[in-house]
Amino acid sequence: MVVASTIQALSERIARLYTLLDANLKSNPQKAGRCQSCGRCCNFEAFGHRLFVTTIELAYLAHKLRVESLRPMTDSICPYNSAGLCTVYEHRFVGCRVFCCSGEPAFQNRLSESAVAQLKSICRDLHLSYRYLYLPEAIKVFNSVRWEAECRPAGHTG
Repeated sequence: MVVASTIQALSERIARLYTLLDANLKSNPQKAGRCQSCGRCCNFEAFGHRLFVTTIELAYLAHKLRVESLRPMTDSICPYNSAGLCTVYEHRFVGCRVFCCSGEPAFQNRLSESAVAQLKSICRDLHLSYRYLYLPEAIKVFNSVRWEAECRPAGHTG
C-alpha cells in the first residue's frame, strides 16, 4: 500500500507545476496562442500528433478524480474529451496545458522540456519510477498496475 504522504506530496508538487505552467502561458499570450476549445487536438490521429504523459500525471489525475483506474482509449480520441470539450480540464496533463493549435512551437517545446525536467525531479525527490509514454499505452500500463503501485517508491516490491 502506498503511503498517503507520498500521494499527498505528489499531488501538491504536480499541482504547483501545473499552476506555474498556466501562469507562464497566461503571461505570454502571443507565444502561447489562444485555445478555441474545438477539441481537434484531442483527436490524435486526425490531428496528426501524439500526446505523451508521465505515469505520475496519470496518478495525479486518478487521485483528483478519486478513481482507481482511468478510462481506456478505445479510439484515437482522448477518453476525457466529450463533444469537443475536456472533462478534466482543471487536472489536464502538461502536454494539454502547453499545446495550442495557434501557439508558437518553439515556446511550447521550451515549456514542455522544462516541465518534463520538473516531473523527473518530482519522481527523483519522492523516489518514484519515471515513465513517459504515449497516452493510450500509458493508460494501459497505469491501469494494469493501479495508480497506488505506480506511486510506489522505486525499488519497493511490497
